[in-house]
Amino acid sequence: MEAPMTIPRTIRMHENDNVAIVVNTGGLPAGTVFPDGLTLATRVPEGHKVALVDIAQGAPIVRYDVTIGHALQPIARGTWVEESLVGMPAARGLDDLPGPVRGRAPLAPLEGHTFEGFRNPDGSVGTRNILAISETVQCVSGVVAFAVQRIKQELLPKYPNVDDVVAIEHTYGCGVAIDAPGAEIPIRTLRNIAKNPNFGGRVMLVSLGCEKLQPARMFPPGAIPIGSGEQPDTVCLQDAAHVGFGDMIASIMRTAEQHLAELDKRRRETVPASELVVGVQCGGSDAFSGVTANPAVGFASDLLVRAGAAVMFSETTEVRDGIAQLTARAADDAVAQAMIREMAWYDAYLKRGGVDRSANTTPGNKKGGLANITEKAMGSIIKSGTAPIAGVLAPGEKLQQKGLIYAATPASDFICGTLQLAAGMNLHVFTTGRGTPYGLAAVPVVKVATRDDLARRWHDLMDINAGRIATGDATIADVGWELFHFLLDVASGRKKTWAEHWRLHNALTLFNPAPVT
Repeated sequence: MEAPMTIPRTIRMHENDNVAIVVNTGGLPAGTVFPDGLTLATRVPEGHKVALVDIAQGAPIVRYDVTIGHALQPIARGTWVEESLVGMPAARGLDDLPGPVRGRAPLAPLEGHTFEGFRNPDGSVGTRNILAISETVQCVSGVVAFAVQRIKQELLPKYPNVDDVVAIEHTYGCGVAIDAPGAEIPIRTLRNIAKNPNFGGRVMLVSLGCEKLQPARMFPPGAIPIGSGEQPDTVCLQDAAHVGFGDMIASIMRTAEQHLAELDKRRRETVPASELVVGVQCGGSDAFSGVTANPAVGFASDLLVRAGAAVMFSETTEVRDGIAQLTARAADDAVAQAMIREMAWYDAYLKRGGVDRSANTTPGNKKGGLANITEKAMGSIIKSGTAPIAGVLAPGEKLQQKGLIYAATPASDFICGTLQLAAGMNLHVFTTGRGTPYGLAAVPVVKVATRDDLARRWHDLMDINAGRIATGDATIADVGWELFHFLLDVASGRKKTWAEHWRLHNALTLFNPAPVT
């Protein structure tokens, strides 16, 4: 194993910052002297902040050239700026925000990049060829899971061009106030997940029969693209023709085999990189997230946008503190107002629950050096790169345009991933500093580590090591280009992610702000 760096190092994000983070694995003890003469008055753990100057009580603590908090007591130069010393600033109001910057030069086009994908009847492109079995209600999940196991064992080997069979399992469909405000979100989420590009434009549905979310409500007329069949192929378990469990399974398998046979006819073809729909997200974040992995993802996001692709960034509470930055990057006033609308809706949603954005940060975030949600937000936004924000999606909506898109979602890894899947992503990028084995069954998930230590320890879970940026062994551009080319290889099926290799995936989690009865 490579020995920790012996030369003490810090990273300061902006010349106006009065704190920097310690880079060295394991942190540094009191008495450590840095090349610039800074001497540690206290121990400072890896990734945590050290005061570069004396900070008076009540004075701003500045990182990313942003006030991430105020000193709750005097903090001496060379002292560990612990979370308990940082008072979180109030949230930025949603009035009088800067409007879109006019006359911004567009990013230069990036041409000539392609991948091998599966063209769908509606014109979208999949990176995988998967049979998805959707469900109207959780009651059928056990039956569908049993059927999927049989399908994989008995039928899938007969259709070698089909990559996998997945069940769209969830906990919705009945026992809910299905006509209440907010209930449209989980319903349209399920509808749009079924139409994800990686499912080949074919919709298969298993219903119980007595649930509130009836098939006709989940897929009203016109909900399925022309060329894919106007209605889903539905198996209803309470159908009188099903005599016992065996009949139910046989019916699901018969329908599945018809879909497998059609999916098996599909072949990859060369398509432009503009057909990628990439969702970016971070989880298990630490102070290095905004220094290494997220900036590299932001660089790759700009490359994708320049190539004509769609890139979605999300996590409302994790960008809320940067709303002024985001409205200034909006392509026009309508996009800026749409972002403000989504932030206001989420502020009200949290207020109804008796919490605010400060509930977002986890014990792991804090152990990794993030004092509060303001600091976390500054590192999270960097994933979006520098491109103008071309559009905004409300939760559960399907993407209809190219460019950089803000897809409004909660910051929960599982809910965010589910909503980005519904929006139509065919490839997912997930950064982590603390480490998480997160994955999705429906799309490849590329994992980017923020630190060398994590990339070494989890060498068979992390796909890209952005920690090399912190050690000076690579630049943000180096890792950004590496990620861009890796995405094209994964999209083409030439490479698999570690999550795919181990078949690791999390359950889909619907966002349902409506009451449960």
